[in-house]
This record gives sequence, C-alpha cells and structure tokens, in this order.
Amino acid sequence: MANIKAAQVKELRDKTGVGMMDAKKALVETNGDMDAAIDYLREKGVSKAAKKADRIAAEGLANVYTEGNIAAIAEINSETDFVSKNEKFQNLVKDITKTVADNKPASVEDALELDMGGDSMSSVITEATTTIGEKITLRRFAVLEKTEGEVFGDYEHMGGRIAVLTHVEGSDVSVARDVAMHIAAINPKYITRDDVPQETRDHELNILKEQAKNEGKPENIVEKMVQGRLNKWLAEVSLVDQPFVKDSDKTVGQYLKENNASIKSFIRYEVGEGIEKRSEDFAAEVQSQLKNK
Repeated sequence: MANIKAAQVKELRDKTGVGMMDAKKALVETNGDMDAAIDYLREKGVSKAAKKADRIAAEGLANVYTEGNIAAIAEINSETDFVSKNEKFQNLVKDITKTVADNKPASVEDALELDMGGDSMSSVITEATTTIGEKITLRRFAVLEKTEGEVFGDYEHMGGRIAVLTHVEGSDVSVARDVAMHIAAINPKYITRDDVPQETRDHELNILKEQAKNEGKPENIVEKMVQGRLNKWLAEVSLVDQPFVKDSDKTVGQYLKENNASIKSFIRYEVGEGIEKRSEDFAAEVQSQLKNK
C-alpha cells in the first residue's frame, strides 16, 4: 500500500472539495496517483456530493437510541423536509445514532471517523448525499450514561421533528417518558430555577425593570412588581415548576415526587433550531427569469 502523505490528502481536498477521509481513501485505492484519485472520486459520485457543500441543511430528523445503561440522541440534517420521509434517510439516522451510542465519540469530528459497516461515517453520509440528492450532515449529538435504579425516557414528536431524552432517578420508564413528552411540548430551558445562570437572571431582571419604568409605574412599587414578574418567568423556564402537560393541576415537580422520581438531566433537539435558513428573493427570481426569456 502506498505511503499517503498529509500534503497529498490536502491537495486532493483542495482540488475536489471532498472530506479528509474520502480524499485519503481515494489516494489509498489509487496508490497515490492524484489524477486517478480524482477520477475515483468522480466515479464514486463523491465530487458531486461536494458541490452540495454550500447548501443549507436545516431540515431532517432527530433520533434517540437506548441500550442498557447508554443512550444517545442525535440530529441529522437534510435540505428539505421531504427527505425526512425517505426510508433510506430514516434508516441512516437510526444507524448513526446507534453508532454514536455504541462508541461514545467526543465530538462530531470524531463521530465522522467511526466505522459503519466497513466505511467511515463520513463516507456513508457522503454516499447518502449522492444517492438521495441532498446535502446531509450530522449536526450534533449527546450520549448519556445511567446506573441501576435510574431510567431513560425518550419521546419523538412528528416522527422526529423534535426528540427528547430524559435521565430520571427512579425505576418507572413511563414516568421518564411522560416527562420527555412534556419537554417536547413545552420546551423548558432548565430543570430548576436554581439552574438559571446569574447572568441570565440579571439580563431578564433588567428587561423587566425597563418594562415597568416604561409603563409609568411608581418607583416604590416597581421593585416588588419586577420581582413578581421575575418569579413568574423563572417558573416558565424551569421544568419542575411548569404545569404538567398531562395534568395542569400539578407541576412536573409534583408529578415526579408522587412517583418517587427526580430528573437528573434532559436533552431536547428540535430539528433546524438555530440554523439560519436561506430566504429566497422571489421578486428577484422572477425578474431573472423574465430577462432570460
């Protein structure tokens, strides 16, 4: 086997736009012949996949996989919601999440180098990009570990548009899943109000103070009113203080206590959150079409 140098890999990446693992594999397969490696990538359709690299992948699916004391949650993105209904893509999402759970990588970069049936995860994703015809990316993941006497709860909404993983101290999986369903619906930011960072509290407090001043409230009642509003806000963002979605007469904290359980952590992924989607200028598009006629 040819001794492939890092400089060769970089040169091939620069020429084709493919990932490091794909570039190295192509050079290995062609004994370091640069032209042959470029042809190899074209034949495999990888160069075609590279052309999709500048597209925005903000759709896709989130998925949860649990096995024994390990659980993983992952978000895999595509360009359109239509692809999320594709069986090949759905199976890819499940396989990626399971691979992450089995190997517990430290980062997305590490995950992309994991073996998936003889190929790297990066290569498998590239192949799927070529086959399906849309840019596909592993955006993020998390892996949790539990001990005996603890349970995982998982819930996927809209087939994986939202996925939640809960880690609960207690033995009732149904309770953990109920809390996961609540988190999917209500989207709390913290477990308790004590978890809210002081910086975040101060920021909210300043906003509330300005709101009160703009309402023309007397100075002597502003402080009391602001504290009341801050407490209301803290209850809204804290999981255990929120009215339980299946029984609004009790909080999530009360529901957990009734079932001798407490929540240790949770992760909620909503597909595409935080990704700036490309907005098309429809008027400009029409004008462009008219000019071309």
